[in-house]
Amino acid sequence: MTQKPTILMLGCFDTKGEIFDFLRDCLLAEEAEVLAVNVGVLGSTELFPITIEAEVICQAAGDKIEAIRTKNDRGYAMEIMGRGAGKVLADLYRQKKFDAVIGMGGGSGTYVTLKAMQLLPLGLPKICISTLAGKDLSDLIGVKDILLMPSVVDVAALNSIIKPIIQQASAALVAMSRVQHIKKPIDTKRIAISMFGNTSACVDYCTDLLEAKGYEVMNFHANGVGGKALESLTLEGCFSGILDITTTELADELCGGICSAEPSRLEAAGKLGIPQVVVPGCMDMVNFGTMDSVPEKYKNRQLYAWVPTVTLMRTNEKENQDLGRMLADKLNQSTGSVAVLFPEKGISQIDAEGNVFHNPKSNEELSKSIQENLKSGIPFVNLPFHINDREFAETAVERLLDMIK
Repeated sequence: MTQKPTILMLGCFDTKGEIFDFLRDCLLAEEAEVLAVNVGVLGSTELFPITIEAEVICQAAGDKIEAIRTKNDRGYAMEIMGRGAGKVLADLYRQKKFDAVIGMGGGSGTYVTLKAMQLLPLGLPKICISTLAGKDLSDLIGVKDILLMPSVVDVAALNSIIKPIIQQASAALVAMSRVQHIKKPIDTKRIAISMFGNTSACVDYCTDLLEAKGYEVMNFHANGVGGKALESLTLEGCFSGILDITTTELADELCGGICSAEPSRLEAAGKLGIPQVVVPGCMDMVNFGTMDSVPEKYKNRQLYAWVPTVTLMRTNEKENQDLGRMLADKLNQSTGSVAVLFPEKGISQIDAEGNVFHNPKSNEELSKSIQENLKSGIPFVNLPFHINDREFAETAVERLLDMIK
């Protein structure tokens, strides 16, 4: 990054030229350079210089601005502009043309801004000033490190409420762009581990062992969002190995729980051939919200309140047969080294002998299903330990490090 940071300003300059002109002035006042990228399909503005016009954005998405205007379909236009903006911003970033990005708007402006930011890497400062900042925008934000700032009033005209918000956002973004990232030693490698409260003892053991070997360990909470982040960062080539201790998100995907990480969970490492050790950790449970939120069809199942806002449902034998098949099918597509370790004495904290979810018969069905569906070239290892036993963690780490070597 240069001493004077370059900020990319993204927005609909056709209808919001005045408010973006103020944003640009605020960024300049913070001693930053500004690249202005227009995603407004109705025209542009003469209030400030435009670096890239909407025509270029539209072409990047394989369409023409005249066709967009003729079609007169707002939803279609925003989809095209969001997709095109993502491609243009990603290309500009590869050329090291900017150090941070900011956008703002209502529903349409927020959609295009967040859609475009999806193709930018973690660590690049990103701010979106939005009328929707108080809503659930998790589908648009995904796993990206995007900072949302409520506009409070509509992003339509300048007034005494939105002006200081824009000033603060500008100052924050420029300050963020000047932060120097701490660089790890060249020989440091990263390992990703999936975890839950029910497998935290195992993950803690694994982390200590790996860090002692000089690895940087990144833990991902298997709550849906964490699984998506793990898959996304794996596809970006962030890890030299995956220790997938907690694959419970597959159970939520199967049964409609609240911690599903979408159907692509457990596929990224296999696509890139990254070594992975996989454990069916916490596949004895499906996550729901409060007890009242459990779907009617599951009301008579074995339920356990982990905390007042999280209800766990014990998976049964039929579900474990399906889960074993699901896990095996995903791993069978792997292009790199993979192994499955199965802790015979329990796959979660509450699946220990004498505890509430202990059910050896159900676990046996899971183990049997994985083995029957896993192709012959993938090792399946039964271990006489509980998942949170230190011996199990030691075996998992040793297996992964052998694969990496």
